[in-house]
Amino acid sequence: MSLKFFNTLERKNVEFKSIEPNKVQMYTCGPTVYDYGHIGNFRTFVFQDILRRYLKYKGYEVTQIMNLTDVDDKTIKGAQLEGISLKKFTERYTKAFFEDRDTLNIEQAEQYPKATNYIAEMVKMIMKLTEKGYTYQNGGAIYFDISKFKNYGKLSGIKTQETSRRSRIKKDEYKDEAIDFILWKPWNKNDGDIFWKTKLGKGRPGWHTECSAIANLYLGPLFDIHSGGVDLIFPHHENEIAQSEAANDSKFANYWLHAEHLILDGEKMSKSLKNIYSVRDITKKGYSGRTIRYLLASAHYRTQLNFTDAGLKQAESSLERLQDFIRRLKNFEDGKNNPELTNKVQEFSRMFEAEMDNDLNIPGALSVIFDFLKDINRLMDMKEISRVNVDDVYNTMIRLDKVLGFINTSEEKISEKIKELIIHREEARRSKDWKKSDLIRDELLKKGIILEDTLDGVKWKKKQ
Repeated sequence: MSLKFFNTLERKNVEFKSIEPNKVQMYTCGPTVYDYGHIGNFRTFVFQDILRRYLKYKGYEVTQIMNLTDVDDKTIKGAQLEGISLKKFTERYTKAFFEDRDTLNIEQAEQYPKATNYIAEMVKMIMKLTEKGYTYQNGGAIYFDISKFKNYGKLSGIKTQETSRRSRIKKDEYKDEAIDFILWKPWNKNDGDIFWKTKLGKGRPGWHTECSAIANLYLGPLFDIHSGGVDLIFPHHENEIAQSEAANDSKFANYWLHAEHLILDGEKMSKSLKNIYSVRDITKKGYSGRTIRYLLASAHYRTQLNFTDAGLKQAESSLERLQDFIRRLKNFEDGKNNPELTNKVQEFSRMFEAEMDNDLNIPGALSVIFDFLKDINRLMDMKEISRVNVDDVYNTMIRLDKVLGFINTSEEKISEKIKELIIHREEARRSKDWKKSDLIRDELLKKGIILEDTLDGVKWKKKQ
C-alpha cells in the first residue's frame, strides 16, 4: 500500500510523492512565543512530530523547518505590559516551548528560525510583490490586493467577492471575510521602540509575510509539505499561498496537512471560559509527558479530540500496558521455540504500516499493537515462545515505537531513599502493620513508584 495523506488543497486522500526521491522538505507552523503553549497547540505539534517520524521510518531524509513568531501584535503587547524588551520577553517563552517539546518527546526539527532574524528577507519579498503589481499603499501600510491573485481561496474554499478597499484590516488575525491583508505595518506610538528602519519605511512585517519569506529562504519556492492546525487554513495559509505564488510564479507547497481542534471537556478552549491549559498545568496534576503525548496522538489528527481527565487516566493505563509488555519481554526467560512467530511479527508490522499509510491512522495502528500484545502475552503465559522469539518481538516493538514515541526504553533506577521506603514497607507487612504499609505505598505512589506484591516478593515500577 502506498503512503496517502488527506491533502487540504485537493480535499481528498492522495498518494504522497516527494519532489526529490527519498527526501522530504516540510514547513510546520510553530508557536507565537507570547505565552506558554497550550495543549491545543501541542496537539498539532505532536501530530507534526509523528508525521516527521513516519516519513523517516519510510526511508525519507526529512528537513523540517518550524518558525518561531517572535514579533506580532501579541508579543509586542506582552513585552510592553511587562516593561521589558521584545527579545527578553519572547526568549522566556521560546525556552518554555523547547522544554515542553522535550517533555512530550517531540523530536527536534532541523531549524527553528525566529521571525526577527529575517526582516530583510520579508522586505525583499514585499518589494518583489510591489514590483509585480500585487500591492498598494495606504497611510504608510502596504497591502496585498487579493483581487490581483486569481486563485485566492483555493485552499480554504472561501469565496471572494468584489472587495472594497474599506474592508482593509490592520490586524493579523481575522476569521471569515476575504479581505486585502497587510504586508507591512508602519510604526505607530503603540509599537514603542519595536520597529525596523527599511526601504519600506519605519515599521514591521505582517504575520503572514513571515512564514512565506522564511519558507522560501530555507526550502525554496516549492516544497513538499506544509502543515499546521485547521485554524490556520484561513486566513494564514491562504495568504501564504497568495503572496508566495504571486512572488515566485510557482506553486508553493504540494501537500497541505491540518490537525483538527482540541476541545476540553466538550468545550472549545478559550480565555473567557478560563479553560486553557498548558503542558505544565497537566504535568502538575501528576501526569507524565508521555501520557499527554499518548492522549494527544490517540485520536485521528483530522478529528476533534476531547481532552478530559478521564481520557488522561485511560491514556496512562494504555501506556502502562505498553510499558509492562516491554518489561515482560526484557525479563522473559525462555520457552519452546515457535517457528510461526516470525510470520506473525512480520504480519504485525505490515498491519501497522497499512494503518499509518492510510493518512496516519494512529487509532488503527494502536488497535493493531494492542491485539498483538494480547497474542504475545498469551504465548508467554503458556511458555510457547522462545527467548529468540521474544527478542524479535521486542526489537519490532522498539522499531515501530520510533514512529509513535510512547515507550520509555531507558533503564529504570530508583534512589536509595526510595529503596529504603520499599524495605520499610516490607518490614511493616511482615509485622502485619497494614496501616503503615498502606501509608508507605501511598507515599511511594505520589513519588511515581508503583508496587506490585507477587509470589516472588515485592516488585516496583515507575509510573508512566
